[in-house]
Amino acid sequence: MSNEADFTEPARVTFRGYGGINLAGDSWGPQDGPLVVFLHGGGQTRHSWKDSGLALAKAGMHAVQLDARGHGDSDWAPEGDYTRGAMVEDLLGVLEQIGKPGFVVGASMGGLTGLIASAHPQHERMTGLVLVDVVPRPEVAGVERVINFLGSNPEGFASLEEAADAVAAYLPHRRRPRNPEGLQRNLRQREDGRWYWHWDPAMLGGRGEQIDMHTEALEDAARQLTMPVLLVRGALSDVVSEEGVRSFQALVPHAEYAEIGAAAHTAASDANDEFTDAVVDFVRAHVNME
Repeated sequence: MSNEADFTEPARVTFRGYGGINLAGDSWGPQDGPLVVFLHGGGQTRHSWKDSGLALAKAGMHAVQLDARGHGDSDWAPEGDYTRGAMVEDLLGVLEQIGKPGFVVGASMGGLTGLIASAHPQHERMTGLVLVDVVPRPEVAGVERVINFLGSNPEGFASLEEAADAVAAYLPHRRRPRNPEGLQRNLRQREDGRWYWHWDPAMLGGRGEQIDMHTEALEDAARQLTMPVLLVRGALSDVVSEEGVRSFQALVPHAEYAEIGAAAHTAASDANDEFTDAVVDFVRAHVNME
């Protein structure tokens, strides 16, 4: 397989999700390359992976980046069904529609979806799993900080600059961009002229990103893992501690581990190049790229 093909822009793709909703995504790279499906965290979109799709495409891989139900350009669940089970069915359905098994890269909410899916009867649709700053036993204070941010500013923002200020306060380790225009991927301006995060607030109802509430089910899924696994942690993360990493490694002794020094919980966007290199190396180590 040649790795020299030029894939500078993704193809827009749509999949049928659980309950008949439409799931939006971007498809990068050669269709016959190793499949890598990206699942973002709560309140984010497929664009949170920045340049990962292009990098994987140049490496000869087929990257599919999804907007989760209720996020970005995907449909909002009409009955407010944002349960872990619904998201698992979305993922497995997407893999079935693509028609080949693939590696799943999941950050936070997306990582939990991938981990639970790995214990599903149809887990053979998954080739491997990359967990991005998520473990069965997270730090409660860090989780609460994520939930509080997702639930803040229900009244929206008067401008993109105001939204950028809120993000900068939430991510103090990251340099504030000079131009906030990029936030338009995550915001929508409504008729009242204000900007609102473009995800369904019902996502927080009863679950949201409360990843400390499902420890037993997550640990059971981790114990069953036999596929290749990579855990990526941001060294500055307040959600995944070194103790949390050790607990996960005790459950999954064969898991590989990568720590990104300049990154926090949002590891993939904090240090995208280093994160992407780790994913590419992991996939190459577990597939035949000839």
